[in-house]
Amino acid sequence: MAHLSDYDIRKQYFATVKKTRRLSPENTEEVREIIIELKDPAFECEIDQSFGVLLDHKDEFGNTLHHRLYSVADLPSKSKNKTRITMLVKRCNYVDAFSGEQQKGIASNYLCDRKVGDEIRITGPYPLPFSVPEDKESNLVLIGMGTGIAPFRAFIKHIYNNVKDWKGRILLFYGAQSGLELLYQNEIDDDLTNYYSEETFKAIHAFSPRPLWHDPVVLEQTIEERAEEIAEMLEVLNTYIYVSGHEKVKEGLDKAFAHVMGSQEKWEVRKAELIAGKKWVELIY
Repeated sequence: MAHLSDYDIRKQYFATVKKTRRLSPENTEEVREIIIELKDPAFECEIDQSFGVLLDHKDEFGNTLHHRLYSVADLPSKSKNKTRITMLVKRCNYVDAFSGEQQKGIASNYLCDRKVGDEIRITGPYPLPFSVPEDKESNLVLIGMGTGIAPFRAFIKHIYNNVKDWKGRILLFYGAQSGLELLYQNEIDDDLTNYYSEETFKAIHAFSPRPLWHDPVVLEQTIEERAEEIAEMLEVLNTYIYVSGHEKVKEGLDKAFAHVMGSQEKWEVRKAELIAGKKWVELIY
């Protein structure tokens, strides 16, 4: 995957915050849904793209700009040459490797602090490493964690709203510490439950066994419980596996799919085929 320094940021646009709301409960890590609007008709953005947020920030290396990418989290809308796009932002903090002090994530805190009417500078759009297959009989295994749900939410809405006669199966595996932290799939925001009636769609949730203790989410176990169904999907060539989210989402996946395939050797062969055909793709941050 390309590094941030590889992205062309010469094309820049100003967007206005039209809506910002907290999706996560108050006693959990803050995740916000932010809707921005661009008046420049030259800006075009699709569901299989990301865009950059650019802000002035001088670091210890002499850089004066800070650039971060965000996936489109909903179907972009256009009216009177104005484009609206949705992003998910988790307020991040990290421990400095040298000083040991806790630092605020630059872009995430900047965005979470924006109010309606504020302007932000964006770049792009840029292609995501994965996209909705053109073949309507393709199977999709989508594996997300946290804000990694963003591109998959856009994909699912696009498929069931804009693509006619989709025949392939879609399995969405989505991990969170608890049911309250399932973005767009909880009692307040039940966006993705709109598609539960679709015969080709299933959403499978994975939670931490002890969320209050912050035990890791058992995504691996949840995948293994669907071993027969996934193995059947992997028997055909037009099955895609997309992984999105924090790097922790990758933990245990190879072990889980080795269980699905019956052995580590069989999985290594099948995964190599998927990678070669650009059908195993990761979007990790």
